[in-house]
Amino acid sequence: MNVIFRPQFTEEQAAVMDPVKQYIEGHARNDASFMRKAFLPTAHIESMRDGEFTSWPLDVYCQRFNGVPAADESERQRIVDWVDVHGTAASVRLRLIHGATTFTDYFVLLKTADGWKIANKAFHGEPTAA
Repeated sequence: MNVIFRPQFTEEQAAVMDPVKQYIEGHARNDASFMRKAFLPTAHIESMRDGEFTSWPLDVYCQRFNGVPAADESERQRIVDWVDVHGTAASVRLRLIHGATTFTDYFVLLKTADGWKIANKAFHGEPTAA
């Protein structure tokens, strides 16, 4: 799994990254159990797909994972562009270069009694630049 961290993290930013790392691991392994650890149970994953708004609750999103890593997983690249923390709220931007498509994920996180958790994710996919 190829992950690049652009910023140098403070201690709190590193803590924010814990659930994002779980998300990355779950995505790389195609394993929903990592997603369930990373996200709040009330989380939604949202995007515009072909001009239509989509909003998946966590359970629906987790159905997309079958436990078999993608054949091109070793070639995928993930880049953490920034981490922004203010008190108990944070956001992270992560890019996934995924063959012909690059996805940009925006995570909103909250600091809970159980540590940082992803509250919601919005994403956009576009053709990978040549």
